Amino acid sequence: MHRCLIFLFTIVLCGAAEPTSKTNVNLQQILKRFPAADSNRDGILTLAEAKVFQQKRREREANRPQLKPTHEDIAYGTHARHKLDLWLKESDRPTPLLVCIHGGGFRAGDKSNYHRQVNLIKRMHAAGISVASINYRFTEGGKNPLPIAMHDAARAVQFLRHNAKRFNLDKTRFAAAGSSAGACISMWLAFHDDLADADSDDPIRRESTRLIASAPSGGQPTISPVTFREWFGVKSLVEHPAMRAIYGLTGEGSIENWTPEIAERARISSPITYLTRDDPPCYQTYGSANTPVTEKTRPNEWVHHPHLGIRLKEAMDKLGIECHVQYKDGPPIKGYGGADDFLVKKLTGK
Repeated sequence: MHRCLIFLFTIVLCGAAEPTSKTNVNLQQILKRFPAADSNRDGILTLAEAKVFQQKRREREANRPQLKPTHEDIAYGTHARHKLDLWLKESDRPTPLLVCIHGGGFRAGDKSNYHRQVNLIKRMHAAGISVASINYRFTEGGKNPLPIAMHDAARAVQFLRHNAKRFNLDKTRFAAAGSSAGACISMWLAFHDDLADADSDDPIRRESTRLIASAPSGGQPTISPVTFREWFGVKSLVEHPAMRAIYGLTGEGSIENWTPEIAERARISSPITYLTRDDPPCYQTYGSANTPVTEKTRPNEWVHHPHLGIRLKEAMDKLGIECHVQYKDGPPIKGYGGADDFLVKKLTGK
């Protein structure tokens, strides 16, 4: 929700002077999702009201309680973004680990986002599970196109496994969760073949990257524009502002110029590419309803649309892999009280 609000405000503030929800589609969307932003309750959201609402949300976010990690800014690689935080559960036996991956369109965000996920961390600790939060390289200026972020996350998993004794971790019980871009990365890790290189001179690279479960939120099983259009049944989509960067494109032009290089990058960066029947269970969550997507649907809506999760579930069902999709007005999920409960049961085996 917070991610969506920032995205919408960014566009509003770049638009015409003093728009209202009567004339500006972005303010209409904000009013629809956040009725409380209309402070005088006249049914019309002004830019001034939107700014005040945004500031109040920022203040509330800043004042949210935080849980300091047991270990902070641990380097798992050589790049400045190769850092992770750990909230270790004290235990006389090795603990399972949940690896959390932040969102931000592959070009923003930080592992510190999870410092405020106090309830999540406490829930995991209560079940005997440790938690990690990782950073990864951003796609920017034509550099670090996907799947570099995915390989960074894989390296973090290998680093944690290599240091399992140091941190008292059960290296056989790792799972991942994340939102938006982090959700995409968590699925990629879950479905990709093991990246362990037994012949590597680097002992970290010899470690497994496999997971026993994933719980993506607002995720993208594919990053292919072609597949997006096919799944939504539309001829075109409003291009997401992060899309060209993830392909390493700069300057003018469009990803619609479907070169073999772009097609291959889409293939190797899309989680569903690697889906096979030996992959772990997945619990997906989406915040919106499964409403139709059109050629005018806002990019921040279609890129986090539950239909993406439904298509992944269809593919996983065919392979006999456990998969759940939780979304607004969707069917109830049997056997679990939500994504956190799913993770606890998979990581503890209880």
